[in-house]
Amino acid sequence: MNMNELKYLMGYPDNIKNQASLLIDKGKLGDYLLQRYPGAHNIRSDRALYSYIQSLKNEYIRKSQPISKVVYDDKINVVKHALGLHTFVSRVQGGKLKSKNEIRISSVFKQAPLEFLRMISVHELAHLKEKEHNKAFYKLCNYMEPNYHQFELDMRLYLTEIELNGRLY
Repeated sequence: MNMNELKYLMGYPDNIKNQASLLIDKGKLGDYLLQRYPGAHNIRSDRALYSYIQSLKNEYIRKSQPISKVVYDDKINVVKHALGLHTFVSRVQGGKLKSKNEIRISSVFKQAPLEFLRMISVHELAHLKEKEHNKAFYKLCNYMEPNYHQFELDMRLYLTEIELNGRLY
Protein backbone atom coordinates (compact mmCIF):
# COMPACT_ATOMS: atom_id res chain seq x y z
CA MET A 1 0.00 0.00 0.00
CA ASN A 2 1.15 3.52 -0.75
CA MET A 3 2.16 5.37 2.43
CA ASN A 4 0.21 8.42 1.27
CA GLU A 5 -2.97 6.34 1.49
CA LEU A 6 -2.49 5.88 5.25
CA LYS A 7 -4.06 9.26 6.00
CA TYR A 8 -5.17 8.30 9.52
CA LEU A 9 -1.57 7.41 10.42
CA MET A 10 0.16 10.47 9.00
CA GLY A 11 1.74 11.58 12.28
CA TYR A 12 3.07 8.15 13.20
CA PRO A 13 6.65 6.91 12.67
CA ASP A 14 7.53 5.02 9.48
CA ASN A 15 7.93 1.68 11.29
CA ILE A 16 4.29 1.78 12.43
CA LYS A 17 3.10 2.84 8.98
CA ASN A 18 5.16 0.01 7.45
CA GLN A 19 3.58 -2.55 9.80
CA ALA A 20 0.10 -1.25 8.98
CA SER A 21 0.86 -1.31 5.26
CA LEU A 22 2.07 -4.90 5.52
CA LEU A 23 -1.14 -5.97 7.29
CA ILE A 24 -3.20 -4.21 4.64
CA ASP A 25 -1.25 -5.73 1.75
CA LYS A 26 -1.74 -9.22 3.21
CA GLY A 27 -5.45 -8.55 3.83
CA LYS A 28 -4.95 -9.11 7.56
CA LEU A 29 -5.76 -5.73 9.10
CA GLY A 30 -9.38 -6.66 9.81
CA ASP A 31 -8.30 -9.97 11.37
CA TYR A 32 -5.77 -8.16 13.57
CA LEU A 33 -8.44 -5.72 14.81
CA LEU A 34 -11.04 -8.44 15.38
CA GLN A 35 -8.55 -10.45 17.39
CA ARG A 36 -7.73 -7.48 19.63
CA TYR A 37 -11.29 -6.12 19.78
CA PRO A 38 -13.75 -8.98 19.18
CA GLY A 39 -16.99 -7.02 19.41
CA ALA A 40 -18.76 -3.70 19.41
CA HIS A 41 -20.22 -2.04 22.51
CA ASN A 42 -23.95 -1.69 23.12
CA ILE A 43 -24.07 2.06 23.86
CA ARG A 44 -26.27 2.99 20.92
CA SER A 45 -28.57 5.80 22.06
CA ASP A 46 -27.69 9.39 22.91
CA ARG A 47 -29.10 8.84 26.41
CA ALA A 48 -26.83 5.82 26.99
CA LEU A 49 -23.87 7.78 25.59
CA TYR A 50 -24.59 10.68 27.95
CA SER A 51 -24.72 8.29 30.92
CA TYR A 52 -21.48 6.62 29.87
CA ILE A 53 -19.57 9.89 29.45
CA GLN A 54 -21.08 11.36 32.62
CA SER A 55 -19.87 8.33 34.61
CA LEU A 56 -16.34 8.81 33.21
CA LYS A 57 -16.49 12.49 34.12
CA ASN A 58 -17.68 11.71 37.66
CA GLU A 59 -14.92 9.18 38.15
CA TYR A 60 -11.99 11.26 36.90
CA ILE A 61 -12.81 14.96 36.66
CA ARG A 62 -15.80 15.42 38.94
CA LYS A 63 -15.09 19.09 39.70
CA SER A 64 -14.90 20.18 36.06
CA GLN A 65 -17.64 22.11 34.34
CA PRO A 66 -20.95 20.25 33.85
CA ILE A 67 -21.90 18.73 30.52
CA SER A 68 -25.30 19.78 29.21
CA LYS A 69 -25.50 17.59 26.11
CA VAL A 70 -23.86 14.47 24.69
CA VAL A 71 -24.91 13.03 21.31
CA TYR A 72 -23.80 10.85 18.46
CA ASP A 73 -23.50 13.13 15.45
CA ASP A 74 -23.95 11.95 11.85
CA LYS A 75 -22.57 15.25 10.58
CA ILE A 76 -19.07 14.87 11.99
CA ASN A 77 -16.94 14.03 9.01
CA VAL A 78 -14.05 11.68 9.76
CA VAL A 79 -12.31 12.86 6.59
CA LYS A 80 -11.72 16.24 8.25
CA HIS A 81 -10.01 14.35 11.13
CA ALA A 82 -12.76 15.20 13.59
CA LEU A 83 -13.98 12.19 15.51
CA GLY A 84 -15.63 14.11 18.28
CA LEU A 85 -16.26 17.71 19.17
CA HIS A 86 -16.35 19.55 22.44
CA THR A 87 -18.21 22.83 22.14
CA PHE A 88 -18.67 25.60 24.62
CA VAL A 89 -21.95 27.37 23.91
CA SER A 90 -22.76 30.76 25.48
CA ARG A 91 -26.29 32.10 25.41
CA VAL A 92 -28.03 35.08 26.95
CA GLN A 93 -31.03 34.00 29.00
CA GLY A 94 -32.85 36.85 30.64
CA GLY A 95 -30.16 39.14 32.02
CA LYS A 96 -27.61 36.39 32.49
CA LEU A 97 -25.00 34.80 30.27
CA LYS A 98 -25.35 31.01 30.42
CA SER A 99 -22.63 28.72 29.16
CA LYS A 100 -22.96 25.05 28.35
CA ASN A 101 -20.53 22.31 27.38
CA GLU A 102 -21.63 19.91 24.68
CA ILE A 103 -19.89 16.78 23.45
CA ARG A 104 -20.60 15.32 20.03
CA ILE A 105 -19.19 11.92 19.07
CA SER A 106 -19.02 10.78 15.46
CA SER A 107 -21.67 8.17 14.64
CA VAL A 108 -18.89 5.87 13.38
CA PHE A 109 -18.37 5.02 17.08
CA LYS A 110 -21.90 3.64 17.51
CA GLN A 111 -20.73 0.26 16.26
CA ALA A 112 -17.12 0.30 17.34
CA PRO A 113 -15.30 -1.48 20.16
CA LEU A 114 -15.85 0.02 23.61
CA GLU A 115 -12.14 0.87 23.85
CA PHE A 116 -12.44 3.24 20.87
CA LEU A 117 -15.55 4.90 22.29
CA ARG A 118 -13.76 5.27 25.61
CA MET A 119 -10.71 6.81 23.93
CA ILE A 120 -12.73 9.44 22.07
CA SER A 121 -14.88 10.12 25.16
CA VAL A 122 -11.80 10.63 27.33
CA HIS A 123 -10.36 12.90 24.64
CA GLU A 124 -13.43 15.11 24.58
CA LEU A 125 -13.73 15.13 28.39
CA ALA A 126 -10.11 16.26 28.67
CA HIS A 127 -11.11 19.39 26.72
CA LEU A 128 -13.26 20.44 29.70
CA LYS A 129 -10.02 21.17 31.57
CA GLU A 130 -7.46 21.63 28.77
CA LYS A 131 -8.57 23.38 25.58
CA GLU A 132 -5.34 22.79 23.63
CA HIS A 133 -3.69 19.50 22.61
CA ASN A 134 -0.67 20.06 24.83
CA LYS A 135 1.33 18.01 27.34
CA ALA A 136 -1.18 18.61 30.13
CA PHE A 137 -4.04 17.52 27.84
CA TYR A 138 -2.41 14.18 26.98
CA LYS A 139 -1.39 13.64 30.59
CA LEU A 140 -5.05 13.99 31.56
CA CYS A 141 -6.10 11.59 28.78
CA ASN A 142 -3.57 9.04 30.05
CA TYR A 143 -4.81 9.52 33.61
CA MET A 144 -8.39 8.72 32.55
CA GLU A 145 -7.32 5.90 30.20
CA PRO A 146 -3.80 4.46 30.65
CA ASN A 147 -4.02 2.75 27.23
CA TYR A 148 -5.11 5.97 25.52
CA HIS A 149 -2.32 6.05 22.93
CA GLN A 150 -2.65 2.37 21.97
CA PHE A 151 -6.43 2.73 21.59
CA GLU A 152 -5.92 5.84 19.46
CA LEU A 153 -3.51 4.02 17.14
CA ASP A 154 -5.82 0.99 16.86
CA MET A 155 -8.81 3.27 16.28
CA ARG A 156 -6.93 4.88 13.39
CA LEU A 157 -6.24 1.40 11.99
CA TYR A 158 -9.95 0.67 12.42
CA LEU A 159 -10.87 3.77 10.41
CA THR A 160 -8.42 2.70 7.72
CA GLU A 161 -10.01 -0.76 7.59
CA ILE A 162 -13.52 0.73 7.35
CA GLU A 163 -12.43 2.96 4.49
CA LEU A 164 -10.79 0.07 2.63
CA ASN A 165 -13.22 -2.78 3.29
CA GLY A 166 -16.28 -1.53 5.15
CA ARG A 167 -17.51 -2.13 8.68
CA LEU A 168 -16.08 -4.86 10.89
CA TYR A 169 -18.99 -5.23 13.31
